[in-house]
Amino acid sequence: MSTTTDGLQALAGRREIDTPAAMEEFGEQLGRMLRPGDVLVLTGPLGAGKTTLTRGIAAGLGVRGPVQSPTFVIARTHPSLVGGAPLVHVDAYRLGSAAELDDLDIDFDTSVVVVEWGRGLVDKVADSWWDIELEREWGGTGVDTACGTSGPAAAQMDADAPRVLTLTRHSPDTAGR
Repeated sequence: MSTTTDGLQALAGRREIDTPAAMEEFGEQLGRMLRPGDVLVLTGPLGAGKTTLTRGIAAGLGVRGPVQSPTFVIARTHPSLVGGAPLVHVDAYRLGSAAELDDLDIDFDTSVVVVEWGRGLVDKVADSWWDIELEREWGGTGVDTACGTSGPAAAQMDADAPRVLTLTRHSPDTAGR
């Protein structure tokens, strides 16, 4: 697996992202720093910006698009157009175990792998990874996270509401291995 780059570590932490365009721009910044063997796990509710972020990552990597949610195909490989690593975009929502993720036969060492809904699965197939938690505000009156919703406007999704993104590195030292 790839080692942590100083640039990516400098982006770690929590930040508010105001618009879908800003989410894509942040993804592009990440994508320019990613190397073969890097794994990112995206966690957040529907509409939080996981695929939008991945589009930006794809642009930063210089891979063939278009990048769309791989919900029905589970995994989609985007070859590099610039001689770099391919992007493997996985939607693990319907996978029941790390063994099913492993059965996809992804070449983690030579690819950049983005796994939506991969929390609790990737730690069984990768030594280290970047965890990206996306939280979506609902009409300014609550926050929806992977754990549930809060606030009176939680029944209405606001596509333009700010997102809170938290980027954390997980490795054998931080994962309790």
